[in-house]
Amino acid sequence: MTILDKIIKAKKEEVAHQKTVVDLEMLKEIPGFNRECNSLKANLLKGGSSGIIAEFKQKSPSKGDINLSAKVEEITKAYVEAGAAGLSVLTESKFFGGSQSNLVKARETNPDIPILRKDFMIDSYQLVEAKAYGADVILLIAACLEKKQAEMLAKEAKNLGLEVLMEIHNAEELEKVNDFVDIVGVNNRNLKTFEVDVETSVKLAKLIPEHFVKISESGLAGPKEIHYLRENGFSGFLIGETFMKTENPGKTCMKFIKKL
Repeated sequence: MTILDKIIKAKKEEVAHQKTVVDLEMLKEIPGFNRECNSLKANLLKGGSSGIIAEFKQKSPSKGDINLSAKVEEITKAYVEAGAAGLSVLTESKFFGGSQSNLVKARETNPDIPILRKDFMIDSYQLVEAKAYGADVILLIAACLEKKQAEMLAKEAKNLGLEVLMEIHNAEELEKVNDFVDIVGVNNRNLKTFEVDVETSVKLAKLIPEHFVKISESGLAGPKEIHYLRENGFSGFLIGETFMKTENPGKTCMKFIKKL
């Protein structure tokens, strides 16, 4: 069983439990559910945009503990002040140390910035959850979903007013990208070996239809990679560990964006 298999197994159990604690109707009564979402796509395409989607991430299966003492309110506020085009907040708890409360706090602290709920989305219940707790964008990971399931979830997300980021790792997964997707993200990390190669983005960029906004994820350590990826058609760059592993992630983000 791969790490991805373990994560999905745990996620199915978690979602089943959550449904017994907070049902759909309860979620829809949360004020955030009726909120109009901020557009990450528009922010990335805006003239002068940094393109940086700054992530709040405290641990990961590949790196272990990254920054367990970090406060989501402080760091996401600093990211916004640094000029980030959007935020990404981990809500997967078991493997990444994320939480729904971090998403809620990030939204309360930063009402006008687009926020991506970073999680393993396998059930339409999670989409309602995402909207209710303050997300503007949801992540669909092609490697975790069948083609029909990916399309169904993307369509339902759009019906809720959410934007959809579809993450791919290879050319085969491109067939799961559908008309309800707004942004295609290329993850430069190989899910089997966990090795990271920015050339993965460059190779796949040529295969992604032009009308999709393209973002690159993982292994983006400096402005050099950002400029290279921009030249190859990318508008967004999801960065977490590069910022989060430092003593002051917000300050690191600001220095990074200034160098761009």
